[in-house]
Amino acid sequence: MIEIRRAGPADGEALGRIHAAAWEAAYGPFFAPEFAAREVRSRRTRWHARVAASAEASAGRGTILLAEVDGRPLALSVFLPSPTRPGLAEIGTFYGHPDGWGTGVAAALMAETLRRLGDAGSVGAHLWTLRDTPRSRRFYVKCGFTETGATRTHDFGDGNPLAQVEYERTG
Repeated sequence: MIEIRRAGPADGEALGRIHAAAWEAAYGPFFAPEFAAREVRSRRTRWHARVAASAEASAGRGTILLAEVDGRPLALSVFLPSPTRPGLAEIGTFYGHPDGWGTGVAAALMAETLRRLGDAGSVGAHLWTLRDTPRSRRFYVKCGFTETGATRTHDFGDGNPLAQVEYERTG
């Protein structure tokens, strides 16, 4: 059974496990092993403060959702009003633990994320993903997103900017 709820302060460790495992599997191969290992460690620990700030309902912090399958946390999303696209929300973070890949938990989380965005008045959403991650790109298309044609680079801190592509879903 899949349950999706807003993450709370007690969920920092679970969010960190999901983010670290997903990031390591999807993004780790793009980086030198030492840098990748440091980034995985960072993702395991950064969520305590982030979820606490989100729980305070501070403007601009975003909403964090957590999806669990039979009580096991396996996916997370973070969304907020888009700072660049009026009327849209931006999904700034969307990760599924590799143990949940192919189970439907990520699709259920995306459907709930989009439902909540609509309830909040957004007419759609946009997001950025690495150009060279075919699994995530296929997932976003399956969820009804289309490429906008916009690209940018993102440096994760190792001085090696990686290409990102933007996706959007409206209506």
